[in-house]
Amino acid sequence: MQNDNLFSALRAAFPADLAGVAIETEHALNYTWQDIERATAMMANLLVSLKLPKGARVAVQVEKSVEAALLYLATLRAGYVFLPLNTAYQRGEMAYFIGNAEPSVVVCSPQNIGWVGELAAEAGVPHVFTLGDDRSGTWLERAAHCSDRHQVAVKTTDDLAAILYTSGTTGRSKGAMLSHGNLLSNAQVLKKYWGWKPGDVLIHALPIFHVHGLFVALHGALINGSKMIWLAKFDPKRVVSKLPEATVFMGVPTLYVRLLAEPGLTREACRNMRLFIAGSAPLLIETFNEWNERTGHTILERYGMSETAMLTSNPYEEPHGDERRGGTVGFPLPGVSLRVRGEGQESLPVGEIGGIEVQGPNVFAGYWRMPEKTKEEFTEDGFFKTGDVGVVDARGYVTIVGRSKDLIISGGYNVYPAEIEGSINEMPGVAESAVVGVPHKDFGEVGVALVIAKPGTAPDPQKILAELKSKLANFKIPKQCFVVGELPRNAMGKVQKKLLREQYAALFA
Repeated sequence: MQNDNLFSALRAAFPADLAGVAIETEHALNYTWQDIERATAMMANLLVSLKLPKGARVAVQVEKSVEAALLYLATLRAGYVFLPLNTAYQRGEMAYFIGNAEPSVVVCSPQNIGWVGELAAEAGVPHVFTLGDDRSGTWLERAAHCSDRHQVAVKTTDDLAAILYTSGTTGRSKGAMLSHGNLLSNAQVLKKYWGWKPGDVLIHALPIFHVHGLFVALHGALINGSKMIWLAKFDPKRVVSKLPEATVFMGVPTLYVRLLAEPGLTREACRNMRLFIAGSAPLLIETFNEWNERTGHTILERYGMSETAMLTSNPYEEPHGDERRGGTVGFPLPGVSLRVRGEGQESLPVGEIGGIEVQGPNVFAGYWRMPEKTKEEFTEDGFFKTGDVGVVDARGYVTIVGRSKDLIISGGYNVYPAEIEGSINEMPGVAESAVVGVPHKDFGEVGVALVIAKPGTAPDPQKILAELKSKLANFKIPKQCFVVGELPRNAMGKVQKKLLREQYAALFA
């Protein structure tokens, strides 16, 4: 019987010699392909021993480590559903995710066991473990007693592999359900499209709780049997020092800006590099051009979403005279259908701006336990409405021009103004608030909060930001807060955020 478990495909791509180094860490630890095989088997056996229900969710909020990646692979291997959670999420956010996903297993950092364990107990989660980034914790202690032989669970292409929470414009997060087939098809397409070769080495410097680091980077290296140089946190000096040993690097635009600040970034340092890929946020054209001048390499920009993994990419090779164009996200990937439609749902001609809709084997089936929302986000003929606004030129290059949902992408993370506004509006002395994104050289975009005070009160902008920090993940906190007399509105009374963005556009210039 054919097994469409994503882990089976990744495992089949391991090199014949399992004694070779698969992952090298900054602490000079080397993990062989055999280590990955054995560790994922032991962890999978631990999950199986818990006698979890079919389709059980494994929710994980831990710092980046090789063991955390192995836990993800083991969850696939055992046939359960992986639920990665941003390490910056605070109590209120975690309570929602645990309540909504109803995981059977929660794994958290040892230092958070107090409050995360409490939330898990309140939600009736039967199994809670800890996993530290220093190979400590109850997860590894328990797994150490399990067999290192495990038969990979049989899965179909439509079986659920992961749930990725993506915040909604109303502030309520939605769980995008990604299948084994969604993730495998994307990995296979990218392997070919980006020209992965034998001997490629990836510098993995991204977090592993979202699509970019967990699926695009990790799957990319594994399905090519490629070694990874593993950095727990992005360190520009260390990345530059490792470039001569690598061939592929993936980063968000913020990382490229920080690398350009390093004097050691030269053409000589990049002499063995084959490919630099950027995504998760718009890459400024000045960064694109400066990178090319400094290194001799042209960054390949691509576009994807939690709900779809990768959708478009600039070309790797230039067989038809196509080039990597700054400011664009390239062409729809093989197998992906992409169209631009107007407000009246009519398909727009080339060069006209409209809503981007997509269809393909990589596109998710829907949102976890939200059938109405799922129906709303898909067209009658099965296209997913991305919520992004863009344009396709005569040659087929796609350019993203904005977000229809006021999304702010800061340092590669999605920030939804409605969630922040909801928290600000609950604070004493606040009548109303509006949060908008403005350009920022380092982060691409950052939030600015505009607050209207209740009569007779004088809210302190710094205290508002301080209180937000106790409630929300740090990447969501606006960089500036202003108390203003009024907010611009249209005839319907709706705040005109476009005017606010224009008004504060030069704030960080």
